[in-house]
Amino acid sequence: MTALGTAALGTAPHRPRRSRNWSNPVVWFIALLVIALMLAPVLYIIIGGFRTNSQITVNPAGWPDPWHVENYLAVLGSSTFWREVLNSTITATATSVGAVVLGLMAAYVLARYRFRGRAALYALFAAGLMFPLTVAITPLYIVVRSLGLMNSLTGVILPQIAFALPTTIIILVPFLRAIPDEIQEAAFIDGCSRLGFFWRMVLPLAVPGVITVGILAFIGSWNGYLLPLYILNDQAQFTLPLGTQAFASQYSVDTAKVLAFTSLSMIPALVFFSVFERRIVGGLTGAVKG
Repeated sequence: MTALGTAALGTAPHRPRRSRNWSNPVVWFIALLVIALMLAPVLYIIIGGFRTNSQITVNPAGWPDPWHVENYLAVLGSSTFWREVLNSTITATATSVGAVVLGLMAAYVLARYRFRGRAALYALFAAGLMFPLTVAITPLYIVVRSLGLMNSLTGVILPQIAFALPTTIIILVPFLRAIPDEIQEAAFIDGCSRLGFFWRMVLPLAVPGVITVGILAFIGSWNGYLLPLYILNDQAQFTLPLGTQAFASQYSVDTAKVLAFTSLSMIPALVFFSVFERRIVGGLTGAVKG
């Protein structure tokens, strides 16, 4: 049928949707350039760990010839590296659990209850996003020292939970606010208590947001450097970022081994973020829609 015949029948002709022109070479060039700028330093560190110091001195940007795995084997065989991995894992896990538990309870109250000062309290948590750790490091140091938590992972975990709460609450409030009131009313009619509604209905519906904030808190704690630098003086309590700096200072003349230690320190966070990337994007998208 022709377009004229279609118009005569009172229906508009079918027009194919315009798709994005991903075949444009300029778009591909810009995308590849951005990817190269982001991956080049990481690849340089990882590949540099397979080189010797003499190879790095002769040709800093060259490929390993031949490839050496002794640097990585030496780091993996070190008890110091695995102790720092364990300290970072304990700190990041405890920070994630604390931020999720406290943030979920606070976000539930702000999202589902109406009380005087709720908007001001929410604005206070939102303002916490604009309060960087570098500004509060000196007061934090004084408080942690007064509490007797110096040289302990607890002295790092508690402040990290506090600084992770604003992001956690800001992301979770839209999730919890989007739960229809009809579901809550039906649960109360069936005899469900407020606490029961929280456990049986709120938690399952907020799982995407909970996973997102948990991952963000974990990665933020794993990569944290400034707070452990001020709180931890005992090398047995060092986390991985702080241990990387100490290792680089101790073996400053062994550049290849420092690069191997640094690359092994980055791999857990890179793998963790890559595995849960979809969860993070999905959770943030749900928060925006909510």
